[in-house]
Amino acid sequence: MFSLERWQEIFETLNKNRLRTFLTALSVASGIFILMILLGVSTGIQNGVQSEFEQDATNRISVWTGVTTKEYKGLNPGRYIQLKNEDFYLISNNYKDYIEYETPIFSIWGGTVSYKNQSGNYRVEGAFPDQQFIENETMVSGRFINQSDLNESAKVAVIGNQMKQDLFKNVDPIGEQIDIEGINFIVVGVYSDPGGNREENRIFLPLSTAQKVYNAQDRLRSLAYTVKMSDNFEQAVSLSSAMTQRIDSDLRQKFSIAPDDQSAVRVFNTLEEAKKIYGLIDTIRAVFWFIGIGTIIAGIVGVSNIMLIVVKERTKEIGIRKALGALPWSIIGMILQEAIFITALAGFVGLFLGVGLLEMIGPMVDSAFIKYPQVDFTTAMTTVFILITAGALAGFIPARRAAHIKPIEALRDE
Repeated sequence: MFSLERWQEIFETLNKNRLRTFLTALSVASGIFILMILLGVSTGIQNGVQSEFEQDATNRISVWTGVTTKEYKGLNPGRYIQLKNEDFYLISNNYKDYIEYETPIFSIWGGTVSYKNQSGNYRVEGAFPDQQFIENETMVSGRFINQSDLNESAKVAVIGNQMKQDLFKNVDPIGEQIDIEGINFIVVGVYSDPGGNREENRIFLPLSTAQKVYNAQDRLRSLAYTVKMSDNFEQAVSLSSAMTQRIDSDLRQKFSIAPDDQSAVRVFNTLEEAKKIYGLIDTIRAVFWFIGIGTIIAGIVGVSNIMLIVVKERTKEIGIRKALGALPWSIIGMILQEAIFITALAGFVGLFLGVGLLEMIGPMVDSAFIKYPQVDFTTAMTTVFILITAGALAGFIPARRAAHIKPIEALRDE
C-alpha cells in the first residue's frame, strides 16, 4: 500500500546523508553500466562472427588439394594432387543422402574482364547452379547459372554487384557482352554477397564452359558441399564432422597421401568451426556476466552497509515505533523499501546510460571481430530483475536487525 509518510521519511533520510547516498548509488550505477557495456560487447562479437559466417553457408564442407610434403608408400613428396570430375561425383554418390547442395569448382585468379573501354582483373569460377546457395548469393537482377547452361556449355556469365559498378556504371548489364581473357560471354545475372566487395569481385561461369574454354579438360580446383541440417544442432555438427573425416580419408586412400600430410588434402568444415566459435562466445559472455555481477555485488554491499548505519542511527526511533505498537513486518518493510529505492534508482541510471551509450556508438562499430554492440530486451529485463533482487538482499540483513530491536534497549541507546 502506498504511504506518503513513509516516502517522506525515505527522502528526509537520504537528504540528511546526501554524500554518503550519492557515493553508494554511484557504485551501484557503475556496476550496472559496466555490465551493460560488457554484454553489449559480447553481442557485438557474436554479430561480427555471424556476419563472417554468413559469407558462405554455415553448414559447408570445402575440399582443396595441394602438393604432398611427405613420402608415403614409396611415393616421393612433391606430387600435386589434382581433383577431377570423377572425384566430385564419387563423393556425391557416396554421401548423396546427407548432401543438400553441391558443386565442383574450377577457378582462375586474376582473369581480365572487359566491357567496352572498361576492364579489370577478377576471379573467374566455373561452377554448378548450387553455388548460389553454397555461397549465399542473392540475385540483384537476372538469374544464376542453370542446368541448361551446363548441358549446352553456354557462354553465359553471372557477375558480382561490385563488378557491375566497376565495369557498367549506370548501364544495365543483363544481356550485355563482356570479354573474359579474349572470349565473349553474355551476362545473365548480377548477384550480391554478404561478404561484401571482396566476394562480389568474382564472376561465375557454367563449369562445363569454363573447363572447355580454358582447356582444363576434367580438372577441378576444389569441391563444395552443404550438409542437410536437422533441428538438433549437435546432430548436425556430428554428421558434418563424420562426413569431413570420411571424405578426407577417402581422398587420402585414393591418392596415397600420408594421414598427417595437411598440405596435400584439406577438408574444411564450417559447421564444426561455428560450434567452436559460438562456444567461445558463450564463454566470453559468461565471463562478462561474472565480472558485471561481481561489480554489482560490490555496490550492493555498499547499500547494505548504508542501511546498517541507518538502522544504527535510527535505533531509538525504531524502538519508539515498536513501543507504540509497530509490527516487525512494518519495520522490515520500511528498511527494505529504502534499500530497494536506492538500488533501483541508481541501477536504472546505470542501465539507461549503458544502453544509451551502446545505441549511440553501436551503429558506428563495424569490424571483422565486433559488429553493432547492443543489449536486447531480454537482457535488459533480466538486469531489472537483478536490480530488484539486489535491492531486497541489500536491505534484508539491516531490516532483520531492525525488526529484532527491543524497545527498552533502543530507548536506552545514546
